[in-house]
Amino acid sequence: MRGPHNIWRLIRTGATFERTGAMAEALAAMDAPRSVRIGLRVLGWPFKWLGLKGDPDLPPVVRALTALGPAYIKFGQILSTRPDVVGPKLARELRVLQDKLPPFDSATAKRMIAEDMETPVTDLFTEFSEPVAAASIAQVHRATLRDTGQDVAVKVLRPGIERAFRRDIDAFYLMAGWIETLSPASRRLRPQEVIAHFEGVVMRELDLRIESSAAGEFAAKTAEDDGFRVPAVNWFLCSRRVMMLDWAEGVSMGDPEAIDAAGHDRVALAERVLQMFLRHALRDGFFHADMHQGNLKVAPNGDIVALDFGIMGRLDEYTRRVYAEILMGFIRRDYRRVAEVHFEAGYVPADRDIDEFAQALRSVGEPIFGMDASRISMARLLSYLFEVTEQFGMETRTELILLQRTMVVVEGVARSLDANINIWKTARPVVEDYISRNLGPQAMVRDLWRTAQVLSRFGPRLPQMAQDALLANANTSPPPRRSRLGERLGYLAGGVALAFVSVAAWEFWF
Repeated sequence: MRGPHNIWRLIRTGATFERTGAMAEALAAMDAPRSVRIGLRVLGWPFKWLGLKGDPDLPPVVRALTALGPAYIKFGQILSTRPDVVGPKLARELRVLQDKLPPFDSATAKRMIAEDMETPVTDLFTEFSEPVAAASIAQVHRATLRDTGQDVAVKVLRPGIERAFRRDIDAFYLMAGWIETLSPASRRLRPQEVIAHFEGVVMRELDLRIESSAAGEFAAKTAEDDGFRVPAVNWFLCSRRVMMLDWAEGVSMGDPEAIDAAGHDRVALAERVLQMFLRHALRDGFFHADMHQGNLKVAPNGDIVALDFGIMGRLDEYTRRVYAEILMGFIRRDYRRVAEVHFEAGYVPADRDIDEFAQALRSVGEPIFGMDASRISMARLLSYLFEVTEQFGMETRTELILLQRTMVVVEGVARSLDANINIWKTARPVVEDYISRNLGPQAMVRDLWRTAQVLSRFGPRLPQMAQDALLANANTSPPPRRSRLGERLGYLAGGVALAFVSVAAWEFWF
């Protein structure tokens, strides 16, 4: 789908960016090469009169994206997590993007539910409200189940949204291709990969079965967390276009006056929302990556209730340990250890000077520690940290950028509840607890035990693997020093020995 209709969409996009004043700002933020700047200005300027006006009270780029509609709004939200592409300043501006759009009529929603469930809506619900929330991809209704009388939240995709997004994504690919053609130097920004990442995120959000699965997994992982709750998924009413959760009663986290009126402790809520986010990221490696006030409620009993699971973040176990050690190093102001962790993880190339890197890290941490408690920001720390590590050759890590972006949002929520919250004091017990459980002697034994389990599964194959390696080595001339075969067999023998040691240690301690 790279036809004239896509060219027309790109012309309208360029014209809107020119008309709103967003074109120059966006190109400067991305440090676009001269050839790209000229090409895009030519695409937009002659057709400026065709561009959409947008809301003049919004910043230029946000104004343009909002005017262009759902796909552009969602694209801007994704770019807000990629300061490596759009620059820190524009990334901060894009974080305020809201995808609130006018709702579609309830009759259409009922028809879609009936089609997906193959059952009339009147047979499913005794009540079905008008939309209570509407965004770029879907809207939510409150309903009452006929068979149980339970109140539920029913999320329904916008009609035709998949096709509309597909058209715009095709246009985005065309634009990325043009940019790479106009300027090979722009390939450092990896335009095609950025669009592919956006496509992957959006396509997952356009299948509500995936969001239902994310909600179910998140609920299972957080079931034992006091003061935090995820509404249960009603699986029998979930499909690609429809999702149903238990209705969550409560006041919005973005309404401090209502929270006070309900008698909740805002200081305690501020601490809990920050600690819960860190606990989910470190303990579970699975966290809500869109924790703004609109996606959080305070239940009548004071529990924090999370909503909307379209964007979730994951961290593998090793990354979690690295992240925890980095945070703890900063909390303890041990910049040498923070530097060592970066080198050990391979984040910073081994040929860089570790002492110079530690000195640069001190320039990140000390100014923040010198601030008043109300101004200390872990999000700001991570932002500065990424700037410094980039100077030392650290490649962009998407999962850490998403974590940093979510940290910014969660800190904003916490400070809206308690302007004087001490971020370090609040975060420290969570980080220390994680480190004590995952970086101490018991954690080492647990890792060895897992290694033994993996090796045991390959036990029957080890003799054949060794024979294959010997035969392969016999047919090649050995290098002058230690052969690759020797290295492999050394690693294999070490692994087997490690397995036996870990089993013995496990039996001894446990």
